[in-house]
Amino acid sequence: MLVCALVTLCSLCSARAVTVYGQIPFGQTSGLSGTSTAAAPIDTTTPKSSAYDNTFLTPPVPPQDQALTFTLNLPATNTTVPNLSIMQHGSFFGFSIEISVLQVPFLNLMSLIQQRSGGVNIRVGGNTQDFAVYVDNIPDGHATTKEKSDLKNPTLTPAVLYTKELFYLAANISSLVNIKWYFGIPFNDTNWRLQVAEHSQAILGDNLLGLQGGNEPDYYLGHGHRTEPYGPYEYFGEFANLITAIENNPNIPNKRMLIGPSLASGPWMPEQLWETGYIDAYKDSLVAITMEHYPSNNCFVQFGVGSLVDPQEAFPQFLTHQSALSLVEPYRHTSNLAREAGKPFIMFETNTATCGGLPGISDSFGAALWALDYGLTMAATNFSHALLHVGGQSVYYNSCSKAPPTNQSSFNQWTVGAVYYSVLIVAEVFGKSNVSQIVDTSNNGLFTPSYAIYDNGALSKVALFNFMDDPSGGHDITGIITVDGGQVPAEVYVKYFSASSVSVRTGLTWAGQTLGDRFKVDGRLKGDQNVVKIQCDQGANFCRVPVKAPQFALVFLSDPSATEIEQPQVTFATSAHTKTINTVTVDPAVLATSNGHSGKDRLKSGNTSPQQSNGSEGHRILASELSVMLVIAVGTGALVMTFTR
Repeated sequence: MLVCALVTLCSLCSARAVTVYGQIPFGQTSGLSGTSTAAAPIDTTTPKSSAYDNTFLTPPVPPQDQALTFTLNLPATNTTVPNLSIMQHGSFFGFSIEISVLQVPFLNLMSLIQQRSGGVNIRVGGNTQDFAVYVDNIPDGHATTKEKSDLKNPTLTPAVLYTKELFYLAANISSLVNIKWYFGIPFNDTNWRLQVAEHSQAILGDNLLGLQGGNEPDYYLGHGHRTEPYGPYEYFGEFANLITAIENNPNIPNKRMLIGPSLASGPWMPEQLWETGYIDAYKDSLVAITMEHYPSNNCFVQFGVGSLVDPQEAFPQFLTHQSALSLVEPYRHTSNLAREAGKPFIMFETNTATCGGLPGISDSFGAALWALDYGLTMAATNFSHALLHVGGQSVYYNSCSKAPPTNQSSFNQWTVGAVYYSVLIVAEVFGKSNVSQIVDTSNNGLFTPSYAIYDNGALSKVALFNFMDDPSGGHDITGIITVDGGQVPAEVYVKYFSASSVSVRTGLTWAGQTLGDRFKVDGRLKGDQNVVKIQCDQGANFCRVPVKAPQFALVFLSDPSATEIEQPQVTFATSAHTKTINTVTVDPAVLATSNGHSGKDRLKSGNTSPQQSNGSEGHRILASELSVMLVIAVGTGALVMTFTR
């Protein structure tokens, strides 16, 4: 009987062709039928790298004694506002990248920010830069490649070989989107390799903002990059040697482009370096004062260094204004020193946690609220810029991640991390005027911070946060805005940043629009914009603005549609293709239910192959007992430019 069954099955297979309706793995789709109620299969095809981690944390229980209504009495003009910030730019938030892959969605994502801010600042470097080596060429025309080195480094960073193509790529990007660049001079020893300064200045011109001299030098001794003794005075001396080398190099025309000291505020605090006279000694060579810092770390899990940080226990620390206040406190003095020296003060590298971020936290809506609050707090403390670090697909905190590697790019697109929305929103908070100022107006506890933004001296926006998580609505808040020395408008316009919980990483919307969930991002906002109009009581001089738990609200005192923000985004199409045949696409659900014949004939159809509509109906009964599933992932990527970490 078994032999007969096998013979029958073989004859069926030989007489019938098999049609594959789609390339999306079964684990990433619920099937072709929208009415199926069967349990979803285990997903064995979604990438398992940290960038696509599914850890879901339990939101903290909201406090029971939180006041749910509060009043902000805000001066109409900035003349009487204490602690008002310096003039801020819409490009306040930028990115620090460890030289990764850039594709068309990246350009679209940067274009979205440019649309609101006028430009984007990007730093190329990190741990990679100190061991970077210039070469004339790399096989196959690559701009960079990696070689293993420095296993003492907890981040296990390989050495990078690079060519002039790296700077031509950056210049080409800047020709499409208004991106300005920072690069770093290798600082692993004092046999200075200055080709990065020579070629970046020659090729990038005005699109080069500065050259970093040392990346977290306070960790050099601990990471085995220096020998005892090595402290602030030794770094001070090396920086002097670098300046001398640049002065003596005729191929570096601009001698005043250094940035530093970029301490991690770990082994050394900034004041220890200031005691050396660093700022006064080198201010003529410095274009900016920089620091780097993360509030937490995942180094024990990643590299066995330090102590374990439990994401569930750490989560509440990110959901309070106290986090931002504590992070800026060590830098208030440095901020004042930078202003006195006439230099911008930049948080040159930051994110939720060093060593790749924390699962469940770094890509959550809660992290987006945290980054947004942290950014506005830095701006209110007179930081000039802050760069969120972006790594490869082995990290949790990316603001954006390219399509998964290998052949999945044929059915998966990019993924946006929640903190990308933070960058987009801050760009909208400050806009393109470059004369916006911000002040922390929080007066209702640490779960509901608030800020006032002044533009050209007049109150223009109010930012309201609700870090609490309560789907019942029991912790929704109402901010009452009044204007001192003026009158509230007849109505205000509110853009909400929303999600169902601080723990989710999908379903995030800004003013009703979304970039898409995981693997569905092409760099363009989707859906209709929803700006909520709220009527104010001009007689009583107040506006009541509700904010859900959790949610962020940006309140405009005038119609935002009158600004340049509402102009269409400049988008980009790919100019390179790896798939040049069979590029026509058909909805798999449509294809699977139709082979081009009428419904009355389809019941007798044994297959969907050409000229074979009259298949044997007897075989149809046997075929119904046989389930054949083929999952084919044929890859294609629209590669525009490649930076290799």
